[in-house]
Amino acid sequence: MSDFTKPLGYRLITGPDDAEFCARVSALLDQGYRLHGSPALTFDGERVIAAQALVLSHSAGSKAAERSPR
Repeated sequence: MSDFTKPLGYRLITGPDDAEFCARVSALLDQGYRLHGSPALTFDGERVIAAQALVLSHSAGSKAAERSPR
């Protein structure tokens, strides 16, 4: 069973591209996460769906990713 009491080093937030989605991303930025890459957008036939990856700045995984060549 996973322990969700510790913050995850990586999060992928998805949902309709609306004010609620922006508030969810903003809340994670306030918690110390930073944007990772560009957002992705798609259309489901009714509305635009957005996805945004975020990583914790102090996460060991994010530091390793910063050092790795691209």
